[in-house]
Amino acid sequence: MQIKLKDGTVKEYGQAISVYDIAKDISDGLARAACAGCIDGEIVDLRTEISKDCELNIITADSPEGLKVIRHTASHVMAQAVKRLFPQAKIAIGPAIEDGFYYDFDSEPFSREDLDKIEAEMKKIIKEGHAVTRFTLPREEAAAFMKEREEPYKVELIEDLPKGSEISFYDQGGFVDLCAGPHLMSVKGIKAYKLISSSMAYWRGDEHKAQLQRIYATAFNKKDELAAYLEHLEDIKKRDHNKLGREMELFTTVDVVGQGLPLFAPKGTKMIMKLQRWIEDLEDNEWGYVRTRTPLMAKSDLYKISGHWDHYKEGMFVLGDEETDKEVFALRPMTCPFQYYVYKNTQKSYRDLPYRMSETSTLFRSEDSGEMHGLTRVRQFTISEGHLVIRPDQAEEELTACLNLTNYVLATLGLQEDVTYRLSKWDPDNREKYLGDEQYWESAQGALRKILAEQNLPFVEADGEAAFYGPKIDIQAKNVYGKEDTMVTIQLDCAIAENFDMYYIDENGEKIRPYIIHRTSLGCYERTLAWLIEKYAGRFPTWLCPEQVRVLPISDKYNAYAAKVEAELKKNGIDAAVDGRSEKIGFKIRAARLDKLPYMLVVGQQEEADGTVSVRSRFAGNEGVQPLGEFIDKICREIRTKEIRTELPEEEKAK
Repeated sequence: MQIKLKDGTVKEYGQAISVYDIAKDISDGLARAACAGCIDGEIVDLRTEISKDCELNIITADSPEGLKVIRHTASHVMAQAVKRLFPQAKIAIGPAIEDGFYYDFDSEPFSREDLDKIEAEMKKIIKEGHAVTRFTLPREEAAAFMKEREEPYKVELIEDLPKGSEISFYDQGGFVDLCAGPHLMSVKGIKAYKLISSSMAYWRGDEHKAQLQRIYATAFNKKDELAAYLEHLEDIKKRDHNKLGREMELFTTVDVVGQGLPLFAPKGTKMIMKLQRWIEDLEDNEWGYVRTRTPLMAKSDLYKISGHWDHYKEGMFVLGDEETDKEVFALRPMTCPFQYYVYKNTQKSYRDLPYRMSETSTLFRSEDSGEMHGLTRVRQFTISEGHLVIRPDQAEEELTACLNLTNYVLATLGLQEDVTYRLSKWDPDNREKYLGDEQYWESAQGALRKILAEQNLPFVEADGEAAFYGPKIDIQAKNVYGKEDTMVTIQLDCAIAENFDMYYIDENGEKIRPYIIHRTSLGCYERTLAWLIEKYAGRFPTWLCPEQVRVLPISDKYNAYAAKVEAELKKNGIDAAVDGRSEKIGFKIRAARLDKLPYMLVVGQQEEADGTVSVRSRFAGNEGVQPLGEFIDKICREIRTKEIRTELPEEEKAK
């Protein structure tokens, strides 16, 4: 039997041998570091025996695959600790995830004190040093085994597997869990772990099923790696838009208003207004769009024509009952069918295309309550929505232009480096979900794939992520917790014009169906604001700041001059305010720094006499005394060009 190792070395054995024994045969050090094996591409336990020729890679703790095995075993140790401390708790599922692991329990909510107790119990279990052993049972015996242990969620998982299946379990010191593995050979291999938080979760992610308690945790091979990760988590908490946005008085939510319906305070409102005005001017004046304004709701008839009633009704807020009401309305989840009738308002010829319509659209979607989060997942939101009605021969040029516009917007905001690109395709195994045939989808997907390739943009492809009427280029970004959301989308639609009898007159006088591009240039303003809060930790580029300059008189005697400076700043379109409180100047400077302001102008006797200001900034600390007019010219140029200045380190700002 020949075993080919990762480095090309071939080991020969005369009888079956375990992955662990092969690792030990190579070196004792490798055996100590080993977590699992990879046999012909499949991750397996170290205890797995090899009895035929294969390729083998020994997986160690310093690899992502090895870390996943450590975390998976740690999740079982955590479940064992919970069962010891809370015997009535029922175990559900406990996988390793990107940054750690979690386990779901049918239990009372866990407090921070409970988590600390569970951590301590985990330490005891690891010290006990139980071996982790695997055994299997036929499906029917496995279900009976878990029924005896009164674990209904495990029974349900087993009964969902095919009849005749052989079910694997892992045992560690009497705690047995249904699991496919792989796992460490002993719990002693868990060296550094931390329980992070707990929250509610639905069984199998279904809000109609049981509410469970999920404990999030992480584990690393070394304690210093865990310490670095926990420090990273502290930074995340400082950047979390849900927390920071409230602290900065940008937005809030109120139970009596409703979940997913944020209220924007003056500062947050001003930031969204700046973004909105910029995008509208950009689209209308530089990229050839016409602006529309359409209703926030429509009769169900409109959505039946568009296909949304059949394909998207469960995600809409419907007003009325089709069985009892003469007319049923729904709040709009998108603007496209409205803009189609703007296009149809006058007859168009081939010379009128492309006809690019854009609208700052407020939309409504009935998101599940469990999905709500800050500004990233809401039920009412506003987007920079647009629809381009084009000739088929214009598709490549216009799609490329849409992508270029979006990338320009992202680059201006300093966000382009944070995104990934996804070609979202149909699912050919679920054809009833989509309009059009296989040829239509392959052609449309091919057009988008070609554009991404020509732009040299790395991208992934995802089946089943397309809209029901066409494929999409989705531009994705992750929040501080690693959850990925779609920030911007560009969709090619070659089918929907038929539903609305949309056409243009070609050069031969014939009626031709146009193609339609659905796109956003910025995406959802609420989600973008959340992204910006987390990206900049509240220290926004100057042009976006709701307060760009604060004037700080060193005493009450100079409040009048401070007011004069403020008035001159505002006259030049600069968002400014005066801190006229009877406080020491050091206090005012600290307050301005805590408010993350880009500029402070300190004024006193000398500044008043000379018509100057003493400039302090986030970017260079003390920038010295400058004539007021000179400062205004500089900041106006910074705002106009939307410059993103490099931040001075915190210790330098404090000097």
